[in-house]
Parts: sequence; C-alpha cells; structure tokens
Amino acid sequence: GKQVTLYCPVAVPKYLRYIRGWDRITDEFDSSAELAIIVDTSADILLSKVLDAPSARAFLTTHPVLVLDHHATESTLSFDHTLINQDVVATGELIYNLAQHAQWAINPQAAENLLIAIMSDSLGLTTQNTTADSIQTVAELTRLGASNAAIEVRRRDFMKKAPEILRYKGRLIERIEYMLDGRLALIHIPWEEIQEYSDQYNPSMLVLDEMRLVEGVDVAIAIKTYPDGKLTGKIRSNAPVAAMIAGYFGGGGHAYAAGWRMYEDYQLAMREIVEAASRAFVEYDESEAAHGD
Repeated sequence: GKQVTLYCPVAVPKYLRYIRGWDRITDEFDSSAELAIIVDTSADILLSKVLDAPSARAFLTTHPVLVLDHHATESTLSFDHTLINQDVVATGELIYNLAQHAQWAINPQAAENLLIAIMSDSLGLTTQNTTADSIQTVAELTRLGASNAAIEVRRRDFMKKAPEILRYKGRLIERIEYMLDGRLALIHIPWEEIQEYSDQYNPSMLVLDEMRLVEGVDVAIAIKTYPDGKLTGKIRSNAPVAAMIAGYFGGGGHAYAAGWRMYEDYQLAMREIVEAASRAFVEYDESEAAHGD
C-alpha cells in the first residue's frame, strides 16, 4: 500500500465538511513523498498559493507529477508533468474510468467520494457537458454503495445559513452591477467580507447563480480582492463564453463555468474584465450569426 497525504493550502470551509474525510486534509506540504498527484486543474495560476511556497515548488520541479484534469484549456503548468485529460463532466468521472481500466476495486466510501465529485462539478448532472456516460457512471457508483440521498441530507445540513448570512446576501444583491447592456452582471467581494463570512458560506456562491438567472444576463462574474493585490474571478454564464473570458487572464474552465486569478489594481482589472467580456460577446454573436446563416 501507499501512504497518501491530502494537501490543500487553504482551510476547508464549513459548508464542505459534509464530505467524509475532509479532516484528513493538511496545509503542510509533504516533501518526503515520492510523487505528487494534482487533481482538477492544469493551470499555474490556480496553484499560485502552492507555488509560492519554495519547498512545494522545489518538490514539483524535482519529482514525478501526475495531473488528472478534465478542462478543455491547455496546461500552463511551469514544471514537468504527466497529464491525463479526458473530455468528461468531472475529474471524478475520469478517476472512475481509470479505476475501471486498471481494475481497481472501488469500496463504498470511494464510490461516495467519486459521486460527490461528479455531482458537484456537474451541478447535479445539469451542465452542458453531462453525457450518457456521466449518468451511467453515477449509476455504477450507486451500485457500488454510494447514496446520493444520504449525501444530500448531510450537504443540506451543512449548507444551512445563519440569519446574518441571509442579511449579507441581501446586501450583495443590492451591490450587483449590470454592464454591456445588461449582458454582464458583476459583484465585488472585498477582503473584509471574505474574512468575515467565508468560513460560514462562500460569498460569491450566495448570489452568482441568481445573477446568471436575471433576464438579459449572459455572464455573471464574482470578483474577490485580497490584501496582497490578488484578485480572483469566478464566472457562471448562459452563453458558452466563460472559459474564453477566463482565458484572457490566464485562467480556464468550461464553456459555462470558469475562473482565474491575477495580480492587478482593482479599477484597472475591472476595465479589463469588461473589455474581455465585450470581446467574448462580439465573438459569440458573430459565431451565432454565422451559424444562423
């Protein structure tokens, strides 16, 4: 057997603690390991917190690294790695396929974890890249002992909001900005609010989907700003331009959900974000017109 360390440089927020085994995750990088496995990203910018740690960067540049990903964007990793990338709805589906190919046994707990990965990344099997194979994989994981109903009971319990979170959501809704003839909806979440609320609930996810569902909105973006000058963007969209917009800033993701990180003055970044969205809309509109012809 292998000794596995689960590493994440940021604390697991309370609303994700319905996932069994979350308490095994550590924020200390194990430099004595023989191999690193990176899951669900092949972008340097999304590993910035890891790469900022000299010991972690040194390990990744001197040891074998396996990357398991399902995003359409090309790898931007700055160290040698072996990439396995499949056009599937979630990296959890890719891992299931690997297990089937290698004839690895999947016990009930592993099945549950894979099911959570697939259901969360596919928004409950509702995203555009959900396929018949995705649904078949969920069925097989259920046969192996995973229970979506049991997971949902735990998830809902941990997703309950304190009254102050609901009040905060109301304040966020009041701050939403609409640009580009209402096609772009933006919300800014400053560091002070990240500090105050993130452990209870991810501020951007309080309003991002509701922003996307406003009439006339094609793209919703939540911007978070940090004291070190870092800015993160999370995109949800109705038009298939999310990865295109994130790609302008070195990020990536899917056609309808993507994200990025950058270091930029907030006001300048906002102008660049609006410009990137405008270019994406022009390209999308021209493509739609061409297909219509």
